[in-house]
Amino acid sequence: MSAGDVAVDYFCKGYNCGQSASVAFAGIAGLEVERVLSMMAGFGGGIGGTRELCGAVSGMVWAIGAGFGEYDPQDNEAKTRLYKIVRAAIDEFKAEFGTTCCRDLLLSAGCLPKPDPSVRNAEYYAKRPCAHFVRFAADCAEHCIRDTEKQV
Repeated sequence: MSAGDVAVDYFCKGYNCGQSASVAFAGIAGLEVERVLSMMAGFGGGIGGTRELCGAVSGMVWAIGAGFGEYDPQDNEAKTRLYKIVRAAIDEFKAEFGTTCCRDLLLSAGCLPKPDPSVRNAEYYAKRPCAHFVRFAADCAEHCIRDTEKQV
C-alpha cells in the first residue's frame, strides 16, 4: 500500500486530514500509530477548524521532517536542505490544487467551510474533496523522503 492509500483509508475511517496524511510515517518517526494520530489530532479542519493551512499539508510537512531525521540545530546546510524539500512539496501541492488554504480548497469544490467537524457519512464523502488532498500529500511526502534517502 502506498502512503496515499493508507491516508485515504484512515480518512475514510473518520480521522482528520492531518492525521490521515501523516499516519503512514509513524514507523520512520519511531512512533506508534496511535501516538501520531494523537499528535496530529488538532491539525484537522485547516488547523483546529480555522480553515487556514490544509491539515493534509501539515501532515505532509510533519512526515517530511520525520523522514529527514534529526540534525544539529547549528547545521544551516541541513536546515536549508530540509526547508527546500518542504517548499518543493508545498509547491507541488499548490501546482496540483491551486492553494494550501483549507477554506479556499473547500470553496473551490463547492463546500461551505465551517469551524466544527462535519458528521462523516456517505453524503460527506461524496461531496468533500479532502480524500484527494490527503492522498496527494502523503504520496508527495513519500516521494520526498525516498528521493532524500537516495541523495544521502
